[in-house]
Order: sequence, then C-alpha cells, then structure tokens
Amino acid sequence: MASLTFDTFENVKRLKAVGFTEDQAAEQTKIIAELVDERLVTRQYLDERLAVLEADVTAKIIKWVAGMLVAQAAIVATLVKLL
Repeated sequence: MASLTFDTFENVKRLKAVGFTEDQAAEQTKIIAELVDERLVTRQYLDERLAVLEADVTAKIIKWVAGMLVAQAAIVATLVKLL
C-alpha cells in the first residue's frame, strides 16, 4: 500500500500555536501519525483491489455464459433429435 506523507513537525507547531503544550502536541501528533500509517487507505490501494475484483467477476461471468451456451446447444440438439 502506498504511504502518505504527514509532516509531524508542522503539526506540532500548529497545535502549540493554538494553545497545546509541547507534550500534548507531541502526543496528539503521534496518535495521528499512527492512524495515517496503520489505518488510512489510499486511492491507489483501492484501485488495485478494485482491479482484482473486476478481473474475478469478469472471469466468473465468462465461465457462466460459456456454461449456458453449452447447455443451450445441448438442449437444441436434443429438441432437434426429438422433432
């Protein structure tokens, strides 16, 4: 999965500017950085997963249609013999 850049130094500066203490700003930034690294999904990751799912669905549809064509041919051949 592709990683995102999170500027921790800038985030600490911004938090301190609005009244956070150094420790509070550092801890809050640490929590956000962990979330970004561990849980955030990128568009590239979703596109890759979607491509895999589309290929899987396409393969299943092709198999199903091919099976139906064989079944249809068998039914037509049987009806021709009966009539």
